[in-house]
Amino acid sequence: MISKEKRIEAFLGFSEFIRAAENEAEINEWAESAYRRNNWFVPENVLYALQSIASMLEDRDRLTQWLETYDEVTQPAKIGVVLAGNVPAVGFHDLLCVLISGHKLLVKPSKDDTVLIHLILEKLCELEPALRESIQLVEKINEADAYIATGSDNTARYFEYYFSSKPHIIRRNRVSVAVLRGDESEADLHNLCSDILLYFGLGCRNVAQMYVPQGYDFSKLYDQVESYRNYAANHHKYFNNYEYNKSIYLVNREPHLDNGFLILRESDRLTSPLSVVYYKEYHELEEVNEILETYQDKIQCVVSDGSIGNSVRFGESQQPGLSDYADGVDVMAFLSGLSIKKPAI
Repeated sequence: MISKEKRIEAFLGFSEFIRAAENEAEINEWAESAYRRNNWFVPENVLYALQSIASMLEDRDRLTQWLETYDEVTQPAKIGVVLAGNVPAVGFHDLLCVLISGHKLLVKPSKDDTVLIHLILEKLCELEPALRESIQLVEKINEADAYIATGSDNTARYFEYYFSSKPHIIRRNRVSVAVLRGDESEADLHNLCSDILLYFGLGCRNVAQMYVPQGYDFSKLYDQVESYRNYAANHHKYFNNYEYNKSIYLVNREPHLDNGFLILRESDRLTSPLSVVYYKEYHELEEVNEILETYQDKIQCVVSDGSIGNSVRFGESQQPGLSDYADGVDVMAFLSGLSIKKPAI
C-alpha cells in the first residue's frame, strides 16, 4: 500500500503541474484534445475546470488536515467508480477520494469525458509510479468491493439494483439555485452569470432556478450577462437549444424574457431546459427557506450573498472545496469505514 505521504505528494504535484507556467502548452493540448472528443468541452471551460482542481489541491496543510479527519485505511478495497461526463473532469473528486484514501480504483469514465480522465490519471501515475497498481480503467466494474456511481434518476434505479449487494453511493439528478435580495452589486450579478452559464449550464452546480423579490427588475442581470454573448451565442449546440426553447415559448405564447441567448421564465420547477433559467418571486425570505428545505434532496448548492445558511457566494458554485461532497454524502467517511466493515479479500 502506498504511504499517505506519497499519496499526498502525488496530488500536490498534480496541482503544481497544472499551475506551472512552463506546462501551459501541454495543458492547452489537453484542453484541445478534450474539445475534439466532446464539443461541449470548449477549451476555456476545460482550463477552468483544471485550474479549479489545482486550487483545491495546492495547500499541503489543508489537504493533510482534511485527511486527518478520517480513519486511516489499513486494508484497501477495490472501489468501482462510474463517472458522469456532463462537465470536464466532473468526477475528479471521487477519483481523488478513492486514491488518496489508499483504496484501489476501478474506474469507468463517461464516454463524454474519456480524454481528460485518462490524461489526469496518467499524469498522476507519472508523478507517483506506485499509483499504477492502484488504478484500473474498466468497461465493467463488477469485481469491485464497493461502488460510487453518478447518473440520472433513471440510471440511478439501475445502479441501485445492480450494486444492491455491496456498499455503495448512488447519485441522482441535482440542480443548483440562487437567492437574490434585490440589492446585489454589479459584481455579484456578474459572478452569478458564471454560476448560470459556465459549462453552458450543463452541471449540477449550475444555477437553474432563481428566487427573486416580488417585482424584481432583471435588466441589471441582463446587463451583466451580456459579457457571455459571444461565448453562448457562438456555440452551435448551446444556441440550437436556445432557438428550440424560444420557438416553443413563442408558439405557445408563454410569457418569458429573452436577450438573444438566455431566456428567463417564471416557474416553480427546479430544473430548467438548457439556455433557460427559471425564476420565482417571493415576499419574504422565509418562503424561500421553506422551499429550500422541501427540495433539499434535489438541490446541489445554493448561491447567495451569504444571507442564506449553507450557501456559497455568487461566482463560487463551480469551485467546490475538498469537503464539498456531491449530494452532501461524505465520500471519505464512506471509504474510511470500508476497511473496518468490509475488508478487501
